[in-house]
Amino acid sequence: MELSHTMETEELMTCLQIQLYHPQQASKALYRLLPLDARHKHPAEDPLRLGRDAHGCTFALADPRVSRKQLALQAYLTANSPNMLFSVQNLSQKGHVTVNGSELGYLERAELPNKALVRFGEYEVLIRRENGEAKGSFEVQFGVLAVPPSREVGVPSMVPIMDTGSDHSTNGIPPLMSHGPIEMDETIMYQSCSMFLS
Repeated sequence: MELSHTMETEELMTCLQIQLYHPQQASKALYRLLPLDARHKHPAEDPLRLGRDAHGCTFALADPRVSRKQLALQAYLTANSPNMLFSVQNLSQKGHVTVNGSELGYLERAELPNKALVRFGEYEVLIRRENGEAKGSFEVQFGVLAVPPSREVGVPSMVPIMDTGSDHSTNGIPPLMSHGPIEMDETIMYQSCSMFLS
């Protein structure tokens, strides 16, 4: 894959290749809001947010089960490395995010290695970093995988972390809300509506 650079004097940009997999991606248009297979330039000082809220996030997934703001990728530099590095932060109060099998709680962050498997809900996201020289911006390229990337990375297959906001140890009783994460304003609205439906 060729890195974009249009002029000889322009520096090559670091590129994050973000490849997504969801078990129902063939039957649902989950990625219709993403610029698939095209490189997108992003300022390094701004976090890149991914979630279902197209206004509050840089990139959005068309999936009501994803938190409004699910995660953020933040570029940073260190004195010890000439390369642009990245961290991932969980922005979901109710949903979980794992990075190479390590779970992140709300607002917790972890460094992204050159190749990482990030999971949330039923999504598996393989993120690869191609290093470049530019410091002011980087590129992002989204793609779709036909098989779960956990097979390639070698992370043990696990039951997906469901972003339902409910306790799964209900002994056969249906969870409170099985269609998506419960966030503060949704909790109040859902509880009010469920009183009328009961």
